[in-house]
Amino acid sequence: MYPTLLILHSLIRWLVLVCLLYSVYRAAVGLVNNRPFTRTDNAFRHWTATVAHIQLMVGMLLYTKSPLVAAFWHHPQTGFHNLPLTFYSVIHFVLMLSALVVLTIGSAVAKRKKTDRDKFRTMLIWFSLALVLIFIAIPWPFSPLSGRPYLRSF
Repeated sequence: MYPTLLILHSLIRWLVLVCLLYSVYRAAVGLVNNRPFTRTDNAFRHWTATVAHIQLMVGMLLYTKSPLVAAFWHHPQTGFHNLPLTFYSVIHFVLMLSALVVLTIGSAVAKRKKTDRDKFRTMLIWFSLALVLIFIAIPWPFSPLSGRPYLRSF
């Protein structure tokens, strides 16, 4: 089950990024060109949040099964001195959860806006903020916090 979760997690995380980037793009183009907020725009708003929530569920399962996280919480005094343990046990978790909260709030607020321009503006601001948080939380290969390859082998 654990390797299956890792593969699912790897696929969904790229899907979250693609959906979020495309939703931000659609919101920016819609706002700049003063377009109507179409059913397709609304569908991307909705599905971006939905895919992110699915990723949260898979991520939470991995978090509870991770030997790195278990080692950190078993000995937090020494865990805080190990940057990769701290990154995956606390920093990554908090930033990704924060990004999901921002994304969810932005999606809900955009849905309730009356004008198309306000919907695009709300979506652009909140989704962009969530995207920034996600980019900070990603364990990039060049990251001093914890580098991982773009695509891991299992």
